[in-house]
Amino acid sequence: MPILVDGHNLIGQGDLPGISLTDSDDEAQLVLLLRRYANRKYRQRVVVIFDRGSYGQSTNLNGYGVQCYFARLPGDADHELIRRIRAIKRKNEWSVVTSDRAVAGEARAHGIKVISSQAFARVLFERTRPATNAPTDDYRDRKLSPSEVEEWLRIFGIEEDEDSDETMNY
Repeated sequence: MPILVDGHNLIGQGDLPGISLTDSDDEAQLVLLLRRYANRKYRQRVVVIFDRGSYGQSTNLNGYGVQCYFARLPGDADHELIRRIRAIKRKNEWSVVTSDRAVAGEARAHGIKVISSQAFARVLFERTRPATNAPTDDYRDRKLSPSEVEEWLRIFGIEEDEDSDETMNY
């Protein structure tokens, strides 16, 4: 079942430890969680909509089951979500994640299941946290794999200098 996510609304609920709307990379952090969720959930498709991003921010966060979009002026994420809700053809196959009344009302009016941002944040956190019994903050101290480093470099538009004599230690 594809999910349409109100990105900043989900982050703003405060139920996702370590992610805050004040973080300069809050969108990328959420997308990484959504990727883990999508891959663990039988290749589920997730579409996340954010309000306009900050200057210099990578807008290419697509991949691994997640499509990410930033609303364009003069609209905002709510207008983009409502536009997309109205365009959904197979309404019984989709869910919308939001706690915004207007967006949720539009989804319900079109027969689309609504999941509150708080409820989805709890599910997202539970299904994406490390499988170990270690405290949830310990996974942040682990070394990144070369593929994870490559993905972060791609997200932020940084190309590795292949001619460099220096070796990067991750």
